Amino acid sequence: MNEQRLPYVFRYEPQLQDIEQVRTLAESTGNFYPEEIVVAVQLVQEAVEHGAASGYQFVFADGPSGCHGYACFGHIPLTRSSYDLYWIVVGRAWQRQGLGRSLLEAVERRVRAAGGTQLFIDTSGRDQYQATRRFYEAQGYQQAAILPDFYAPGDPKIIYSKKL
Repeated sequence: MNEQRLPYVFRYEPQLQDIEQVRTLAESTGNFYPEEIVVAVQLVQEAVEHGAASGYQFVFADGPSGCHGYACFGHIPLTRSSYDLYWIVVGRAWQRQGLGRSLLEAVERRVRAAGGTQLFIDTSGRDQYQATRRFYEAQGYQQAAILPDFYAPGDPKIIYSKKL
């Protein structure tokens, strides 16, 4: 599904109102720990305050009732062309409609346009992230590593990668 068929406008510059919208979106999913939501909000604040110098890039999906999803990504320091997807969040009310896929495709296009050749994604191994892991795999990402007990005992970090 491409961006034109969705009822969303994609934009790439974070705005002040995005700080609270990101908090609301992340909370609506029920997947994130409170401290994770704090970090998501901090990344938006950093980008609003420092722009490109923050190192964080965004894709926001604005719908009829505000921001329905977003992605945050950036170049991995000390690499030539590798990028990390830090966050991809679609509000619970707008999940399973192709928005996540469209956001990820937009990130991939922007990474390629910047000379990026590989995108990495970290996620949790908790059961509630099963759908997330299936989503990444369906988009062509392959499991690159599993770090046991990374986030907490019994909660591994699973790293996915895709050559672009």
